[in-house]
Amino acid sequence: MRATSFFVAVLMAATSAQAANLQQAMLDAHNKERASLGLAPLTWNAQLAEGAAQWAKHLADTGERGHSKPADRGNAGENIWVGTTGEFGYYEMIYGWLAEKPNFVDGPFPAVTKAGDWHATGHYSQMVWRNTTEIGCGLATGGDWDILVCRYNPAGNRIGEKPY
Repeated sequence: MRATSFFVAVLMAATSAQAANLQQAMLDAHNKERASLGLAPLTWNAQLAEGAAQWAKHLADTGERGHSKPADRGNAGENIWVGTTGEFGYYEMIYGWLAEKPNFVDGPFPAVTKAGDWHATGHYSQMVWRNTTEIGCGLATGGDWDILVCRYNPAGNRIGEKPY
């Protein structure tokens, strides 16, 4: 095996291991919270993960910050996290969304927060939306930022519906 082929194989194995670790961490964190509420666990959707990874890479490459258009993601729900490159593990990334729980109210969306602005708990409500069954996440790095994007099918945060 040529040295170049060896390094490509090592890089591909590392990338596959990182993807598997990301998948497991996201499923574990989401499903632990959902189980605490008596909700069904989410399953991994590779197509959602691929789209999430592409959007994370787009944000990393362009420096933009924001959600993709719902139609561009098949109307899946979407959570985004941004933090300093290399400073946060997967569970720390998702903790930002879980940290919204103390302000959450299980009311009809958008009345899902004690603060009055649903943006204060919108990540958390998407994580625990009762009708959501699938998740896929992707991670990219650009400049000084790691960007995590998770997509959810079917989407949560639907006007007039309660999360659970």
